[in-house]
Amino acid sequence: MYGNWLKTTLLMAAIMALFGAVGMVIGGRTGMLVALGFGALTNFWAYWFSDKMVLAMYHAQEVDETTSPYLYGIVRDLARRAGLPMPKVYIIHEAQPNAFATGRSPEHAAVAATTGIIELLSERELRAVMAHELAHVKHRDILISTMTATVAGAISMLANFGMLFGGRDEEGRPVNPVLAILVMILAPIAAVIIQLAISRTREFGADAGGAEICGDPEALASALAKIEAYAQQIPMPTAEAHPETAQMMIMNPLSGGWLQGLFSTHPRTEERIARLREMAAQMRRR
Repeated sequence: MYGNWLKTTLLMAAIMALFGAVGMVIGGRTGMLVALGFGALTNFWAYWFSDKMVLAMYHAQEVDETTSPYLYGIVRDLARRAGLPMPKVYIIHEAQPNAFATGRSPEHAAVAATTGIIELLSERELRAVMAHELAHVKHRDILISTMTATVAGAISMLANFGMLFGGRDEEGRPVNPVLAILVMILAPIAAVIIQLAISRTREFGADAGGAEICGDPEALASALAKIEAYAQQIPMPTAEAHPETAQMMIMNPLSGGWLQGLFSTHPRTEERIARLREMAAQMRRR
């Protein structure tokens, strides 16, 4: 767990360093400071508004004990086991089996599940999936992932600006054009790679944390196998239209193609399942 946090901290530092590097190329030291300030503003915006935006994007419907006693009851029990405040619970009317968590803190969190995942999984497996999402809440992964995605997008925007207008130093002189082009092209790619590395790291942590909350690693392993088998066959139009949200899901909702293998938002499902089954074996040996 601590290793994951250290890796995440280093990766976030790297993505902010990229932000500063692009700013330096565009406008020297002043440009670097402006870029870092812009990065701070984008993170502030992500902190306060990203959860509402994502839930609206997916047309998520809030439910309670009356409108969805099955899902709400599962989340309520797991939140109690995890020592978390009760999050808001949402249902998304999508056939693809998937789920995600959002919110800036455990006190302002929400979990969402598609109708597809509720219909596909057994109660034991659904409990494990929602425990995974509550582990994201407990570890504050949503905030980290949202901030890195926002900063990565801002780096791309800055790089495009630099390509249009060229880079300048403190005295207004053009910078080395070869260096400028390299930074403008490579920085956005590096930012996305770092963002996805953070996403994969946090998924492993949520798998382990979710298995601890529900006490059933085998159920989560079984759920992941089922979700992967169905998710790639059933498209999720909203996710296809907004691929930046793919990292939030328990399973990559995108239809795939060569880009999915090159820039993966999630670890390989086989590796996630293997880790969970090893965790289950360790629990049995205790």
